Amino acid sequence: MSAHTKRWRATAPGSLMLMGEHAVLHGKRALVCAVDRLMRITLSPRPDRIVRIVSALGEDQASLDTLESRAPFEFIWTALRRYDAVFPAGFDLSVESDFRSTIGFGSSAAITVATLAVLDEWLGRPLEPHALHRRAVDVIRTVQGRGSGADAAASVFGGLVEYREAPRKIEMLKAVHPVTVVYSGYKTPTPEVIARVESERLKRPGLYEGFFFEMDECVRSAVDAICRDQWAEVGQLMDASHALMDALGVNDDTLERIVVALREQPDILGAKISGSGLGDCVVGLGSISEWDLPYERIPCRMATEGVRVEEI
Repeated sequence: MSAHTKRWRATAPGSLMLMGEHAVLHGKRALVCAVDRLMRITLSPRPDRIVRIVSALGEDQASLDTLESRAPFEFIWTALRRYDAVFPAGFDLSVESDFRSTIGFGSSAAITVATLAVLDEWLGRPLEPHALHRRAVDVIRTVQGRGSGADAAASVFGGLVEYREAPRKIEMLKAVHPVTVVYSGYKTPTPEVIARVESERLKRPGLYEGFFFEMDECVRSAVDAICRDQWAEVGQLMDASHALMDALGVNDDTLERIVVALREQPDILGAKISGSGLGDCVVGLGSISEWDLPYERIPCRMATEGVRVEEI
């Protein structure tokens, strides 16, 4: 069987930001982990020059000769346009996800990483993680204008990652810990939140540089604590990071209510907003046995494995 007629499946984990949101866009460090909520893309070759995408969001198709980036599959189409001169034939892409698109979990990064990985495998190109990460970040920035690459790093490498955008640093931390994730029920688009923070930063650049410096210090100290297996310290630093997110103006009453409720749980070491803020998820470091508030608890764990591709 020709390599170009085989079917392949790429699986990439979603991700969860633990610390460093917003600051990572300004040269500071972030702490991010892969989670066991996965994005799967299956590639099935076709005998024609049509590319067809099928997912829970709907279907779309185009000729290899007229590829354009359009919603709701703009990350896939943009990734495909990086290859439009070398595809030997058309193909179907079937997309399956363990999490809803309305929940953060780095879905854009996971689908981009999985798309690039399955295409590389089909074309017989070796999987080189750092190159894959760079190309994924390029796709993400082409679509949404900004993007640090932290979530893409977690999807590519898996595990717990200390990440910096410039100069780029991807440091794997050999540790895992239970986490609790609660969804607020709504999500403000990340580019919109970033734009709000940037607008305020331009009014008071010195103040915001101070916020970002303190967020970077939280990540640095957390990495040191993780390496010493001192998770209680990590929890305290997550609490401090949440206060800094509040200072950035990306907290609200619902998120604060969830954070406070998590901190009242005996086995939660710390809790904070995860992601850009103004909605989406709150993450607690540790496990809970009961949850009484009317907000969705999303079962997930840190995942040690990054992207992988297999023949099916």
